[in-house]
Amino acid sequence: MEIVYQQEQDLTVKDFTELLISSTLGERRPVNEPERIEEMLRHANLTVTARHNGKLVGVSRSLTDWVYATYLSDLAVHIEYQHKGIGKELIRRTKMLAPKSNVILLSAPAAVDYYPKIGMTHHAHAFWLRDLKELK
Repeated sequence: MEIVYQQEQDLTVKDFTELLISSTLGERRPVNEPERIEEMLRHANLTVTARHNGKLVGVSRSLTDWVYATYLSDLAVHIEYQHKGIGKELIRRTKMLAPKSNVILLSAPAAVDYYPKIGMTHHAHAFWLRDLKELK
């Protein structure tokens, strides 16, 4: 099975949404808000895709300054293509495109055990602010 990896800046809302749903990330992403998905894609400045026969089967969508921090905000692999090294390769290619930068991500609960297996370090000092009302 040949998977083609590439940096893409014009990923469509339809392709991205379908991949999120088929990867099980759809339950934690605004897949029913196409305008929001469009903004997510537009503001990402490093998107790496994996395609099989032209079909989008994986994506790494990041925001980066290229030299210090790369926030990998979405790592999604179609459920039928999981456990084939595609996610790891998407992370590797993301890091290759911003080699001086640290790749940082928030894991989905089901993937917490995956990242250490591929060599990523768990960091216990991450924090999350979802809503400004929570700030005291």
